[in-house]
Amino acid sequence: MIAFVAPSRRALISAAGLLALPGAAFARPENAKSDANWTALGVPAGAIVISQSKRRLFLTQSDGTAIVYPVAIGKSGKAWLGWSRVNGKYVQPAWSPPAVVKHDNPRIPDLIPGGAPNNPMGARAMTLDREEIAIHGTTASMRKSIGSAASYGCIRMYNEDVIDLFERVSVGTPVLAVR
Repeated sequence: MIAFVAPSRRALISAAGLLALPGAAFARPENAKSDANWTALGVPAGAIVISQSKRRLFLTQSDGTAIVYPVAIGKSGKAWLGWSRVNGKYVQPAWSPPAVVKHDNPRIPDLIPGGAPNNPMGARAMTLDREEIAIHGTTASMRKSIGSAASYGCIRMYNEDVIDLFERVSVGTPVLAVR
């Protein structure tokens, strides 16, 4: 097994590689390219694929590979599956906790300003056309949650990774969450 290498935490992998490596760590880019094609799996180039079981986000590329990022997914009962689209992009967004989060954590402020160290949206956020769901960064104290099931349905990324992804996608980008 080839370890996933820091500091970028990103790698490239083919669609075939994703299917052939259940639970495996992801290879460095030079070891992961292949001729497999995501479109053969029904996923267009430029789409985001979120693997709940692997806790990875894949940004598909036209050459049949994907850029791979580690993520935190929704905790039990909060994860979602299926298609969605990016419907907004925000730099250091302010955050208001959804009612379910506020109910579970009543001490959370009603609004956390963008850029605040305790803002769980982190450096960037891409909202999805699902109710109160986003792909977003994280706080310094929540970085350790990446790779786990920890959120209320959002996809949580390292800030450096969400900034990279943010620059690569646009509003309208398709998003597919799979087991």
